[in-house]
Amino acid sequence: MSFITLVRHGQANSSARDEDSYDRLSDLGWQQARWLGGYFQQTGEKFARAYCGTLRRHVETLEGIAPDSLAAPVQDARLNELAYFDMAQLMQAQHGIAIPGDREEFIQHLPQLLAHWRDGDIQNAPESWTSFESRVTDALTEIAAGEGRAIVVTSGGLIGMAMRVILELEVKAMAHLCLAIENSSLHRIQPLSTGLAMTQFNSLPHLDTPERQHARSHL
Repeated sequence: MSFITLVRHGQANSSARDEDSYDRLSDLGWQQARWLGGYFQQTGEKFARAYCGTLRRHVETLEGIAPDSLAAPVQDARLNELAYFDMAQLMQAQHGIAIPGDREEFIQHLPQLLAHWRDGDIQNAPESWTSFESRVTDALTEIAAGEGRAIVVTSGGLIGMAMRVILELEVKAMAHLCLAIENSSLHRIQPLSTGLAMTQFNSLPHLDTPERQHARSHL
């Protein structure tokens, strides 16, 4: 069965307020990735193919999971995250909507940003909503057509868009799912003759013990 396991990257620099500063794993993010790799080894999980985006946090997470036991990874820019910080700055300048300063503000902000982006109300956005949706769909469709199980390390926004496409979600529902996605979490897609099916969401088996509960993170 040639299913895809999507992995959100480990915790990045959560104090950042721009794309470049955010794009590196924290010490906790490295630990999350190593624990996930240990879980795969313990359970005998094998992947014939490995993919990740070209962002530093994607590459580092894949390195932390299993640098020696995975197939040579393919870096694909189509698996990169949406440019949240860039669009948040544009939305603030164009619509007066402040960039969030904490998680509670982020919960309110993300649905607004996605809706403005979808409606074309963020001028000079790094890419269009349609382009993002298309590249996510194309990349996952191609990976699903390959032989053998695949692991794909990417970001929460891309996983959210994948779920929107597969489950035909409205933007508000997509935003709520994105907000729930935890660092280093697993999400499984199974190809069917009628299309792609989502069979697992936000699983954290490598952190599901009392002594590792502290290592769960969203940002």
